[in-house]
Amino acid sequence: MNIGEMIKDFGFPIVAATGLGYFVFYIWKWVTQTINPVVGQTMKTLIKLVDRIRMLDNDMIRINMKLSMVLEHKGVLDKTLNKEQKDALNDMINRYQSHNNTFDSTGKEKNK
Repeated sequence: MNIGEMIKDFGFPIVAATGLGYFVFYIWKWVTQTINPVVGQTMKTLIKLVDRIRMLDNDMIRINMKLSMVLEHKGVLDKTLNKEQKDALNDMINRYQSHNNTFDSTGKEKNK
């Protein structure tokens, strides 16, 4: 039976309601079978990422506290050390400090 005969036999509102019902059923089936599992996996990944960001934030807070303590201690030492000791301390700091490189969005090092 084609659509024209169905409209002639049952009327347009009945055929349109049946078509709309099938469309709603198809969309509901697609969402529950295809979209919901992907959303669940994405939610698990998002939770893991948020936990990692919290851990990194806690690590940064700890590092900042340690750095402030070291800088405060260095300030106290600078007042009590003689020139040779200050030079030795500065050499040690220069030897062990981290060297930061700045990168652009492509991953290449920026020119200074």
